[in-house]
Amino acid sequence: MWDLTIHPPKGAQRPRWHIDPGSASDTICNNLDHPLRKATRDAGAIAGLTVMRLINEPTAAAIAYGLDKGAGNCSAERNALIFDLGGGTFDVTLLTIKDKLFEVKASGGNTHLGGEDFDDRMLNYFIEEFEKKNKVDISGDSRALRRLRNECERAKRTLSSSIDAVIDIDGLFKGIDFSSSITQAKFEELNKDLFEECIEIVKECVTNAGVDKSCIHEVVLVGGSSRIPKVQQLLQEFFQGKNLCKALNPDEAVAYGAALQAALLSEGFKNAPNVVMCDVTPLSLGICEKVDIMSIEIPRNSSIPIKKKTKYGTVVENQSFARVLVYEGERARASDNNLLGRFVHSGIPPAPRGHPIMICFNIDEDGILNVSAEEETTEFLEKDGAMNDLDDYVYKMRKALVDMEMDKEKIGDAIVKARSLLDDHKEQHKKDVFEKNMKDLELYSESLNANLKNMILS
Repeated sequence: MWDLTIHPPKGAQRPRWHIDPGSASDTICNNLDHPLRKATRDAGAIAGLTVMRLINEPTAAAIAYGLDKGAGNCSAERNALIFDLGGGTFDVTLLTIKDKLFEVKASGGNTHLGGEDFDDRMLNYFIEEFEKKNKVDISGDSRALRRLRNECERAKRTLSSSIDAVIDIDGLFKGIDFSSSITQAKFEELNKDLFEECIEIVKECVTNAGVDKSCIHEVVLVGGSSRIPKVQQLLQEFFQGKNLCKALNPDEAVAYGAALQAALLSEGFKNAPNVVMCDVTPLSLGICEKVDIMSIEIPRNSSIPIKKKTKYGTVVENQSFARVLVYEGERARASDNNLLGRFVHSGIPPAPRGHPIMICFNIDEDGILNVSAEEETTEFLEKDGAMNDLDDYVYKMRKALVDMEMDKEKIGDAIVKARSLLDDHKEQHKKDVFEKNMKDLELYSESLNANLKNMILS
């Protein structure tokens, strides 16, 4: 789709919508990681395009589906699951459509599962058959493999509407012709585990969305590989016989939805549908904390755009820099997740252990992540000063009470409270709490005689 968008076929008719040729709305698979999202946007810029928005492919298909159903004119809430099984990737998205709002509840997928994997299974099957018949291994001949792969892809498409398909190639390898056939049942047997993996991903998406599968109104098929009969059968069985939505052209739905989104973002389109799209981030994002622990900052399926700040502290005194490793994934161990990037925050001034560093995660409308670090030096030093003042005041009052008999019980309770605050709960409170306790103690001190007051203030 990108190739057709950037380089239209020679002689192709221009669309009636006069969209600025220097602008584009690109679609990407759900689980595309952040470096690749940024690379997609950069590729558009290199091509001379202004990329207005990056949209997840199922989200674009959902826009096309919603408008096909007249979502903008219907107030009834509908839950739709977009099943997008293409040539190289598999994406699934569950969203709620109400009036003009399209709200994604959960998404999932596999960037290495699609029609090409089904072709590979068939290719390996025929390589073995050719070797058995001719006692020749063609796995090292790139030309023979390319020709056989093309025939496997053609046979796969044929099996979507026929019970068998024929492979017939003249002079496949060293002048040897190859002729064979494959049935729909054999094709399904070769790819059984891959088809079942698709259903497992659907199941996980429905669970993450917190929606019962009986409450899903429509299952929308998108992508060429969604035509495979066995895939449709397993999907229907999972949704207890629900009819699948085949109203959209599975090859064009994503491009159609992206074009509609581009019209919404552009100016001067009077007939463009006015819809609001709320997407989510497909994977959890966080940093490595302590010993290989994944500290999640933004959980998966959080609505985007989103910005979140979290306070961390230095682990040793006078620490001058902090290394930040950013990961995405759902594993408890950081190293088991995907490392997105790393950076070093330097120039930290000499300070006690626990000096605060704010880590900020920011995801924009395109799902592109930016992570930054900053210090809160002023607040930390003010809090540290308030703690020291309170500690000094408590020490002087306790010393003064040795010689005083006035309201020992009340003042003693106040000192115990302040001491507890300093010893046990100092990390939970801001400097205002310590200053308030200081003022409480000052009120008690006013009732003491001049001698006590002199001792405290000296």
